[in-house]
Amino acid sequence: MTLECEMPRYQSHKKVWALKIRDITLHSNGTAIIMPEEGRYTSFTVDASYVLKHAPQAGGYYVVYDDGYKSWSPAEAFESGYTRLS
Repeated sequence: MTLECEMPRYQSHKKVWALKIRDITLHSNGTAIIMPEEGRYTSFTVDASYVLKHAPQAGGYYVVYDDGYKSWSPAEAFESGYTRLS
């Protein structure tokens, strides 16, 4: 597919909650434990469907949107698109 003109550009204006991931421990049942980089947050488990869909990696961000949708973002993409509020 070849476009004859440049596609429209978009700027993010969403507010999200996010934690940078220090480490991930994968379990044989498909779940994983995410260890946040900031020490004041405890590790937490994500289900197998999250791991399968997003393939999170250490160094990236665990992201939660206003509607509760949970995602993963590579650090470079996240840090270039979001500014920390608090």
